[in-house]
Amino acid sequence: MSDIQSDEKFDVIVIGAGAAGLMAAIEAGKRGRSVWLVDHATKIAEKIRISGGGRCNFTNTRTKPENYLSSNPHFCKSALKQYTQHDFTALVKRHKIAFHEKALGQLFCDNSAQDIIDMLLSEAAAAGVQLDMQTDITSIARGADDEGFEVVTQSQNDGEPITTICESLVIAAGGLSIPKIGATKFGYEVARQFGLDIVETRAALVPLTFQADLLDRCKAMSGLSVDAVVSCQKADFKEAMLFTHRGLSGPSILQVSSYWREGLPIKVNLAPDVDVTAHLLARKNEGVKLDVASVLNEILPKKLAQDMAQSQNLSGRLAEANNAKLAQLGAAVNDWELMPAGSEGYRTAEVTLGGVDTNALSSKTMQAKDHKGLYFIGEVVDVTGHLGGYNFQWAWSSGYVAGQNA
Repeated sequence: MSDIQSDEKFDVIVIGAGAAGLMAAIEAGKRGRSVWLVDHATKIAEKIRISGGGRCNFTNTRTKPENYLSSNPHFCKSALKQYTQHDFTALVKRHKIAFHEKALGQLFCDNSAQDIIDMLLSEAAAAGVQLDMQTDITSIARGADDEGFEVVTQSQNDGEPITTICESLVIAAGGLSIPKIGATKFGYEVARQFGLDIVETRAALVPLTFQADLLDRCKAMSGLSVDAVVSCQKADFKEAMLFTHRGLSGPSILQVSSYWREGLPIKVNLAPDVDVTAHLLARKNEGVKLDVASVLNEILPKKLAQDMAQSQNLSGRLAEANNAKLAQLGAAVNDWELMPAGSEGYRTAEVTLGGVDTNALSSKTMQAKDHKGLYFIGEVVDVTGHLGGYNFQWAWSSGYVAGQNA
């Protein structure tokens, strides 16, 4: 722990020691700025540590503005251009961290997400960043003559409140997702304190839940995964879909959850590479003596084939099935319309959609337009990436930009 005294002054205070906050602190420190990085949590960068199954999907080779949702889809362009996925990958390589590329451009550590955390801590130490965890923010106020900021903090260990002055204040407090690792609404409260609007927040990249009938079907197939195209509101994703005891999950569902809203259906193509109606009719014309579910099992996993055939009341032999009923079954497989009841919420959401309104921020610096020296970066901002390393890249890019200017 660093030895911070009352009324000590720093050039920059960064609140939130996650991906974006670490990046901003590092970059500001490298410019010769004195930096204090503080966080209320016990462990640093927990979201990095648990990401990617513990191997941290730290960026995506295909990163582009189109991979992000925001009320202003152009806002992310400047930061992503100033610090690209290639820049962060070069940093990983400099630290000799072994990594590999999975499907769709996703980059993962070979060993552990801890490698990324250790790399960032090493960079922060080299840049002279002072770091304090388990430190609560009691209040934030403008400094004398409306210059800089006065930040009152209180260590969870010794409990004496202290006031620290800074020229620039960077809010990297994250969103509301995964509260068990420390997510809070702190960042939004600071934004509101200074008159910045908040775009409505909601859980994103999150499993979807369903009413009793469909939920019972999902439970019966829990653990089953199938490649599918899932679509909602003109967005569609072709990735794995997973049946669970709570509903539907897997990459395709998580992706589409960012576009789904209450009262909207989603559509699922369980066999995106096969015209199921044509397949069923062709096999019938061949005179096969199998039942409908067995023929559907040529395309879908057995449990799913049985479920879909049963949902259309087709239990007998294919040869005896009505062509119109087979067409209905084919449509059910290729264009299955489902009405989610909700999502699992922030408890399991990977990110928070919405956040600090980008209209209040400079896209080139991440500084609040009406408040010199106040910056918002990372998940707290209304920029949300697709699944696959895009949200980490936003953290690196927005953190870098703030660090160059704070």
